[in-house]
Amino acid sequence: MEDVAAMAGVSAMTVSRVLNAPEKVRPQTRARVMAAVRALDYRPNSAARVLATGRSGVLGVVSFDTTLYGPASTLFSIEQAAREHDYTVSIVSLSSLNRRSIGEGVERLRGQSADGIMVVAPHESAADGLKELPADTPLVAVGAGADVPFPVVAVDHRAGAERAVRHLLSLGHETVLHLAGPADWVDANGRTAGWRAALEAAGREAPVPPAGDWSARSGYEYGRQIAADPEVTAVFAGNDAMALGLLRALREAGRDVPGDVSVVGFDDVPEAAYFPPPLTTVRQNFGEVGRRAFDLLLDRIGGTAADRSRRVVEPELVVRESTGVPRGT
Repeated sequence: MEDVAAMAGVSAMTVSRVLNAPEKVRPQTRARVMAAVRALDYRPNSAARVLATGRSGVLGVVSFDTTLYGPASTLFSIEQAAREHDYTVSIVSLSSLNRRSIGEGVERLRGQSADGIMVVAPHESAADGLKELPADTPLVAVGAGADVPFPVVAVDHRAGAERAVRHLLSLGHETVLHLAGPADWVDANGRTAGWRAALEAAGREAPVPPAGDWSARSGYEYGRQIAADPEVTAVFAGNDAMALGLLRALREAGRDVPGDVSVVGFDDVPEAAYFPPPLTTVRQNFGEVGRRAFDLLLDRIGGTAADRSRRVVEPELVVRESTGVPRGT
């Protein structure tokens, strides 16, 4: 520990504080100490830490079993943020998020003496489970809706969707169709709300949109339904996978993208830049989500975060080659 302190230019007590109660140390000092820890490959004695501080150095994460890009990327970003601060992450993966399963998952992590817990909760149905969790557990909800009794970190899906729709309208499209995600997803409802708000602000009607299931197959099926309609010139898909299926259906029907129809997705998956054509989409900063969730949980552990505080990560519109002015304008 003394070597770490010397390299970081701090006292051994400050090093101990960073390792055992990082929420009490300024972020700049914390980063300097952790850089020295990594450079020297320092390994604190976890058993001694528990005895000395009552802290286990373990953070728990309750998530659900999914390979979808958004939830998987969120989980990865949380692990990265925790690892950078020498925390171990224990994950409970659930087959579904509901009142009973969330409660059981949190209790399992409490049984492992986790210092704090993050619940990745993008389903609307998770709210009931979060409301029944013990109030004395330092906990942060990631991706949850507004009506939960814990601090939340979430992407502003509504704002991202509004940017996507305004972009299409600014190109001269009369209106924008929307293929929504599943109705029980907070993300999908936020994106639909943003689509509707942007259309209504521009004086356009916003009918109830059809819902897909996040898969390319559902985007493909929707694309086959609309491909023969010459009045369709712009579509905002609820995620990039559905946009991919939509692009294939339009191509098979002989509709040029973006000449005949412009398409925007949401997520900016790594493959989006290589779709035919490269996809205009809304990028989510999952690294920032993980960092903010970790910092907020440290505040909760230290007792400084408000019960219903909410930290929002702004998404970014990435314009590529799948959007353009309508043909004939």
